Amino acid sequence: MTKKEQFMSVLRNEKPIKWMGYAFDAFPQSQFHVCMDPISIWDILQFSGEFIDNWGVAHRYLPGDPGIIPIVNDQNKVIKDITKWRDYVHFPEIPALDWTPYKQAIDALDRDNTLVMVPSFRGLFERAHCLMTFEDVLINMYEEPEAMNEFFAAYTDWKLQVAEQIIDNLHPDMIHSHDDWGSKTSLFFSPEKFRELLKPHYARLYGYIKSRGVLVQHHADCYCQGLECDMVDLGIDMWQGVLPSNDIVQIQKNTKGKLLLMGGLDQGVIDQADATEDVIRAEVRRAIDTYAPGGCFLPCIGSLECLNAHVTPIVIDECNRYGAEWLSKQR
Repeated sequence: MTKKEQFMSVLRNEKPIKWMGYAFDAFPQSQFHVCMDPISIWDILQFSGEFIDNWGVAHRYLPGDPGIIPIVNDQNKVIKDITKWRDYVHFPEIPALDWTPYKQAIDALDRDNTLVMVPSFRGLFERAHCLMTFEDVLINMYEEPEAMNEFFAAYTDWKLQVAEQIIDNLHPDMIHSHDDWGSKTSLFFSPEKFRELLKPHYARLYGYIKSRGVLVQHHADCYCQGLECDMVDLGIDMWQGVLPSNDIVQIQKNTKGKLLLMGGLDQGVIDQADATEDVIRAEVRRAIDTYAPGGCFLPCIGSLECLNAHVTPIVIDECNRYGAEWLSKQR
């Protein structure tokens, strides 16, 4: 089997299990394993330092920061009053962009053996807490649900334009969609509130992506337990970033092989400057021993890359080394 076939076999939860290894082994071996697109760069990744983005949101991306951080407070927030959000939010028009170098990068890949995954940052909840404070979003979801619903609907319309252009131009195997719905230990809102305000709009967005024959990889390196069956309803093919603070074994039982779980490693344990090779490898073995028997699971780093550069290569090596050893014992 090719690496791509191995991954797809796990995604389909085929029995007996034919492969166990690092989840992104069949993806480009570049940073974050994605193929970039010009919309992501124009919308998010072109900026650095302290800056205001196309949406009017203040951000910071300085040396030592783990990523691009929205700096939103009561003074600089874009949406001052959610009931008047149309007065404040100006959806940036996607300009005519040059897709040529991104197409060329994908054309250079061996697509029979390599999965093409294009990112789409700033999911519905993430975009909301860039345009207003985090506290505003949570309060407004409960106190002004009608206005929040209208905003999420309008933003979904914008995201659909993004998805259409990505698929038309790059023909990816999957879209890697970001939206964290919880902290490390709990959801940010109740499952009922998710189903009221977020699920209907994700049904439209992910339904469109799936209708184009593209897989959905939802990234949420957080606690999302209680929403796993909703993920299946939405057509999400894989939840990437699932933390062990979730009861992954129970989630496997609840989703019945219909949702590939990618993650399982406790990054708080391994992603430390003083983390030893023995500690990193032991955490990989724990994850495989605990979650691989339930099927539809592949180990990987929740955030795709560790902050401490020495960790990722050890994780990948142990996932593939011990994954093969674990699989040999199943036969």
